[in-house]
Amino acid sequence: MAMQKELMKSLAKKPVTLRYPFEKLTPPNGFRGKLEWDSEKCVGCGVCVRICPAFALEMVGKGLTAELRYYLSRCAFCAQCVESCPRDALKTTDQYELASYEHVIVEFKRK
Repeated sequence: MAMQKELMKSLAKKPVTLRYPFEKLTPPNGFRGKLEWDSEKCVGCGVCVRICPAFALEMVGKGLTAELRYYLSRCAFCAQCVESCPRDALKTTDQYELASYEHVIVEFKRK
């Protein structure tokens, strides 16, 4: 009898979980997703590359002509590079569906 009462209660309620591929949550404030690079703010100092604990960033070139290579499969999404950038050229996005079978390299080019 107790089981039937519980079943009847739960039939009237909505499910707690989402049907993931069809329903998606918006990430909360402060979510650390994929990196985004603003080439116009970047001065090519390389602080982000030196501070990255996962070696997910690589600076190609020097100074104002430098470009950034981002190894997505290595990234730990710690956002230390974002915090250490003196010009706020790096920021995290709310992209979180990044699974891949390949070794993903994102090459940020200057505009």
